[in-house]
Amino acid sequence: MKDREEKQPLYTQAEGACSYQAEDIHFHQTKEACFHHIEEACFHQAEEASCPRILIAGTGSGCGKTTLTCGILYGLLQRGLHPFACKCGPDYIDSMFHSRVLGVETGNLDSFFTDKKTLRGLLARGRGELCVIEGVMGYYDGCGFTEKGSASEIAALTETPVILTINARGMSRSVLAVLRGFLASQKERNIQGVIFNQLPAKLYPDIRREAEAMGVRVLGYLPRIPEAAFESRKLGLVAPAEIPGFRKKLELLYGTMKETIDWDGILALAGSAPALPRIPEEKDGPDGRGVKIAVARDEAFCFLYRDNMEFLKALGCEILFFSPLRDKGIPEGAHALILNGGYPELHAAALEANSAMRQAVYRAVKGGMPVIAECGGFMYLHDSLQEAAGKKYKMAGVLHGECYKTSGLTRFGYITMKAEKDGLLCRAGETLKAHEFHYYDSTLEPDAFTAEKAGGSIRWAAGVTDKRMYAGFPHLYFYGNKEAGYAFVRAAREYGDSMGI
Repeated sequence: MKDREEKQPLYTQAEGACSYQAEDIHFHQTKEACFHHIEEACFHQAEEASCPRILIAGTGSGCGKTTLTCGILYGLLQRGLHPFACKCGPDYIDSMFHSRVLGVETGNLDSFFTDKKTLRGLLARGRGELCVIEGVMGYYDGCGFTEKGSASEIAALTETPVILTINARGMSRSVLAVLRGFLASQKERNIQGVIFNQLPAKLYPDIRREAEAMGVRVLGYLPRIPEAAFESRKLGLVAPAEIPGFRKKLELLYGTMKETIDWDGILALAGSAPALPRIPEEKDGPDGRGVKIAVARDEAFCFLYRDNMEFLKALGCEILFFSPLRDKGIPEGAHALILNGGYPELHAAALEANSAMRQAVYRAVKGGMPVIAECGGFMYLHDSLQEAAGKKYKMAGVLHGECYKTSGLTRFGYITMKAEKDGLLCRAGETLKAHEFHYYDSTLEPDAFTAEKAGGSIRWAAGVTDKRMYAGFPHLYFYGNKEAGYAFVRAAREYGDSMGI
């Protein structure tokens, strides 16, 4: 243990968080008690990484997990702490909300893509004093009818205390039955706290008393606040950049939460999480120093795993972000190209209008520049894209086909892809783990992989590939497909050498 004087920078930050105003009725803990929680959670021996943390789980989608997570992150910031965030599972949009609150990008924790060691290592590398993890769907919902990839599995693998969110709208005593059922269903006792969403204030004292009798810590409630609601659309929440008055909604949310949430309890619960072993960055991959990867990032191509960028950076690669909507070309000196998913169909007219970029992408890919094009990026490589009303717009023209809107969710969920031919990311017979979620389809006949939905219930053909290209609807996560990431960097290096870059 270090001396208190050596911990002074963190104590100074903690003091800011612990200077509670008298009117904050739930935030009555003394500074010394707060220091104790910070000290116990944040200072361990060198072989361990301190990572105070909580996981915000829910009874199901739409129960208020993201609202509560964003409110807690914002509240911790207002109290002088420096939190960071992760999202369970493959979701992009919830992470965009976390990023908008924190002003930094956030990561994913996915137990389908990664093993326990990698999962814990990614969490331990987080930059901040306290991690707020948002769950996925219902707490026990995973692949198929299992808990694989669920928030409950991730909580168990990372030894993270869980705060369950229960939407109480339209209920009174029934919320206690919901809570009792979730507690009784646990294989490991990770649910240690509960917060009731959309609960009338007059019901809270009775519900709190009876919930605490079940042995769980009641950490507050949120009344219904329509003005602070975040809108939704087909892929879940609307991206935060599209929500008018996003900051005002947060301020309104926190204005209530600072009175109704037990902030002391949240800090104490986060501080009770055990330290995680320090796992050094792996050095098995190729030397990517000097390799420049051009990555599309704007409103049309916004589905981006922060962890994929960190993976490439760890190998030494330089990331060059650019906008297919606004820029006139791919960044100069790029060795490879990544076209992310997103909403190209909502920006089809602007993408067509930027003919200079479409031509630049066409020349680069046809000229042999390695490219990964996922979902929306795959759509952009087509001859044309049909927006929701049916009008067709020209795209990059690399792939001769048309993307069109279907009547519903086309393919959804975790998949394992077996390569049917040698390609950019792997050889015939090898497998990749991926995720699909899209309402569009293509007239192209995919032949690169045979995709199998988790559980083995459904199979289909997926993607197109050659030695320089992977393109398809499935999204890839490099920490779950390390060899594919290494192959991409090697191809980028070879292309750069051949072009004299």
